[in-house]
Amino acid sequence: MSEIDYEKLAEIELQKDEAEDAQSGQEKTFVSPPFEDTELNINHPYYDITRHGIIQLAGDDNSGRKVIFSCCRMPPSQQLNHTRLLEYLKYTLDQCVENDYTVVYFHYDLKSLNKPSLKWLQTAYKEFDRKYKKNLKALYVVHPTNFIKILWNIFKPLISHKFGKKITYLNYLSGLREHLKYDQLNIPQEVIQHDENLWGKQKGKLPPVVKIPPPRPPLPTQQFGVSLQYLISSGSFHSPSQSTAAHHTILTILNRRKMHITETVSYLKRKGLQVEGLFRSASIHTIKDVQKLYNQGKSVNFDDYHDIHIPAVILKTFLRELPQPLLTFECYDPILGITSVESSLRVTRCKQIIHGLPEHNYIVLKYLICFLHMVSRESIYNRMTESSLACVFGLHLIWPSKGTASLSALVPLNLFTELLIDFYMNIFNSRTVPGEILP
Repeated sequence: MSEIDYEKLAEIELQKDEAEDAQSGQEKTFVSPPFEDTELNINHPYYDITRHGIIQLAGDDNSGRKVIFSCCRMPPSQQLNHTRLLEYLKYTLDQCVENDYTVVYFHYDLKSLNKPSLKWLQTAYKEFDRKYKKNLKALYVVHPTNFIKILWNIFKPLISHKFGKKITYLNYLSGLREHLKYDQLNIPQEVIQHDENLWGKQKGKLPPVVKIPPPRPPLPTQQFGVSLQYLISSGSFHSPSQSTAAHHTILTILNRRKMHITETVSYLKRKGLQVEGLFRSASIHTIKDVQKLYNQGKSVNFDDYHDIHIPAVILKTFLRELPQPLLTFECYDPILGITSVESSLRVTRCKQIIHGLPEHNYIVLKYLICFLHMVSRESIYNRMTESSLACVFGLHLIWPSKGTASLSALVPLNLFTELLIDFYMNIFNSRTVPGEILP
């Protein structure tokens, strides 16, 4: 079948979808609300695209940060420059691809009026080269239709077997609960309504209700998912002979008790500084096993795993699972403002922000950034420049108190982190804490 035949067939299937939605009354049930992003600035280089909210950033889990692509927010084609949309997709993923990431694609409401051309889709797939594909861990296609099946037939000769295995089709939103932290997803109301209508067609069934068990109190030896204050004050980290531990800094105590943050940094400094692509990927199951060992107060020998990326990812996991980010919620808005500061004054502004941190947070941050600065000095070997490291660690150091960081927040958050790493000596040289240790 020729390409033009496929295009016609795809158009027919879209028209069928539209007719079915109209018959069920979905088109009259709700109207897409205007997308709001309080962090979006009219001076954003892709404001014409971002204002529609087609692409968003969701929370984080063991599979990586999630990028949401919602067709229901796509305006009619004459109102959207698809070349610009492709540029914005690449611009967005450039902020994420240094980490493992996941894409969730909500197919509902793709129609004849707003669908991109087949030629555009083919160009888009070719544009997303290995740089974008290697760290993509999963692509979830929610509410697929026959149109998707036709596209698959078109692209099948182009799609590698390895990439094809990353694609999962989900007929209902409930399927996402098996793979992702569902409550962190910013699902458009239209998609939720469509999902409920699909369930309703099954003899009046309602979407399944998932009961979330109440949180358990942390173990005395817990190291992940607890605050720095808990780590310093928990009785498990103090022996009777350490009655004066309160006079020591948190890193002194964690180092003496062989905590994972100092163990991982020490191990990586010895064996990982010249490893290409450090911090990028590791086995999810192994990471969970190592976390469990640490939380049970057991020792971990990273040599047993024969994978330098294990301690690297463990370090990121610790930061992301802190109840409050290392840079604290209070610093989120000031950090977002870094792009509006004159370039020559940005380092000074960074210094002002971090010098207002609580002592424990400041010490751990200084310890971490000192290490990342060391990593960046070996970028000729490990390919982890200050910019690359910022993309990896930016959203592990700071996030908003409610919801998740928007895509428009990625640039200032990553810029701030890059400045901390690049100008480490300048930013951290004027505040010292007695007894602190460095990597």
